[in-house]
Amino acid sequence: MRRPVFALPSWLPLDGFILALVGTVGLAALLPARGAAATVADGGSTGAVALLFFLYGARLSTREALAGLRHWRLHLTVLACTFVVFPVLGLAARALVPAVLPPTLYTGLLFLCLVPSTVQSSIAFTSLARGNVAAAICAGSFSSLVGIVVTPLLAALVLHGNGGGGFSADSLLSIVCRLLLPFVAGQLLRRWIGGFIARHKKVLGLVDRGSILLVVYTAFSTGMVQGIWHQVSPLRLLCLLGVEAVLLTLMLTGTSYGAAKLGFPRADRIAITFAGSKKSLAAGLPMASVLFGAQAGLAVLPLMLFHQMQLMVCAVLAKRYAAQARAQAQAPADAGEPVHPGAAPRPEETTTAGQPS
Repeated sequence: MRRPVFALPSWLPLDGFILALVGTVGLAALLPARGAAATVADGGSTGAVALLFFLYGARLSTREALAGLRHWRLHLTVLACTFVVFPVLGLAARALVPAVLPPTLYTGLLFLCLVPSTVQSSIAFTSLARGNVAAAICAGSFSSLVGIVVTPLLAALVLHGNGGGGFSADSLLSIVCRLLLPFVAGQLLRRWIGGFIARHKKVLGLVDRGSILLVVYTAFSTGMVQGIWHQVSPLRLLCLLGVEAVLLTLMLTGTSYGAAKLGFPRADRIAITFAGSKKSLAAGLPMASVLFGAQAGLAVLPLMLFHQMQLMVCAVLAKRYAAQARAQAQAPADAGEPVHPGAAPRPEETTTAGQPS
């Protein structure tokens, strides 16, 4: 059997959506929308953002969210990591301006720290690591829901005076009209359209991603036309990657050891580690288009880089957790320790059936 000429290592997940985003950025660099085309693209982007958050609202099961409240300590921990610890670290990074990061990239880094946690990848990595998948589902959903309100409010507090001086009451009104109202409409109509949404999940997933690609194309086209990319050198981008690597390391370490100090069992610690250390590209890109307008291109660059970095690092970490769980499960058998039929399962041996991986 012939071996492929080139294959990525199994521990290096290169998200196909990231490749599509890179291609979209390249298209915007070569063929940016100008004049009437820019007007059409901007209008389409506005509609795409509203559609995205309408679908988010229609998908979120209120009953499941309320059922997950029994894990309130876990959810509060994840929310604190996402909307308190991350922003504090982002504000501390202000000391790196301008020696390490230019103000434009720092604004994007700070915005990254305000974005809610991701849902899908947190679930997938928690499942792979044999953690509490149900808790990861609820934690990601709560973070996304809270982020629709909290992220714009935090942006109003911290971005003004940190390179985001364009943020104003008009921006808040725009957030309400383009993000919050569509989300609420989706929740209200879920009773009638929830079945349709569930039956056409794959098709609507393509609509989601297509909408985000349109937002990215519009933002980067505007940046190309205005020449903002001349403000960033390759050395500055390398510095940004280094800063984000430190940020991700601090959050992964802090969530893991912090959850242990708070007395959470192993399965919950895994869910907290993955849900509390990651940021949502799907939620952040549309929000950035509303908050930053013409400057959204540079503002979302740190988020795009961080998203791919967190996928790569968390994939390695999840496989390590899984290997530890297998080793611990085999230890009693290898030592000849009797296993009683009525014994309670270890936390690492507990899995949630039927959950997505």
